[in-house]
Amino acid sequence: MTAFLLIPGAGGSASFWCLVVERLRDRGDVAIALDLPADDADAGLSAYVELAVAGGEGYDDLVVVAQSMGAFTAVPACERLAPRRLVLLNATIPAPGERAADWDEHTGADDSRRAAAQAGGYPDGLDLQTCFLHDVPPEAAARGLARPREEAEIAFVEPCPFSRWPDVPTRVLAGRDDRLLPFGFQRRVARERLLEEVVPVPGGHLAALSEPDAVTSALVAEAASRRPTALRARR
Repeated sequence: MTAFLLIPGAGGSASFWCLVVERLRDRGDVAIALDLPADDADAGLSAYVELAVAGGEGYDDLVVVAQSMGAFTAVPACERLAPRRLVLLNATIPAPGERAADWDEHTGADDSRRAAAQAGGYPDGLDLQTCFLHDVPPEAAARGLARPREEAEIAFVEPCPFSRWPDVPTRVLAGRDDRLLPFGFQRRVARERLLEEVVPVPGGHLAALSEPDAVTSALVAEAASRRPTALRARR
């Protein structure tokens, strides 16, 4: 039995993981969907990390999973939790001490997003339908986004509290149809920051809602993997 600590992205709602949680529990695994105080102007990454550590403590076989901006919580939490594996899904892979507010500029995300929109023939704006819900069934969106929150500024401006990549095997899952972080862009960032190849999964940025079976299968496969770690992240 594996314990999966599931960390959401911006907005911080545990409900994002609801469909994956059901599938993992049906398998007999433990699924802990973390709920973060994203709309608390006095909380930030350091507070999020404390909650993640508390949520993952005490499990001998722990896999930490983070979606999107959740990587800014997961990576420093892994320094203290020492899980068996870290899995990043459509993630904003942080550099040590990086601010989430600077990540788009540092990685060239905006240019990549616009280029992908032009190539794909869809609008290049950041509206909810175009970038997030384009492939999510309405009923899944209603459940997974049941507690919408606006991420407080503090989480974007606080430096990510880690100094070196944790000694934890890390895999990057990238949605083939992600419009917020296009697949080719994610592949480049993973190569540059982790010297790691992405594992493609179906779905867009909210793949845990649009393709929960595929995401669950990918997480289970990673949990079962015994591939040795090669600590290749750039310091």
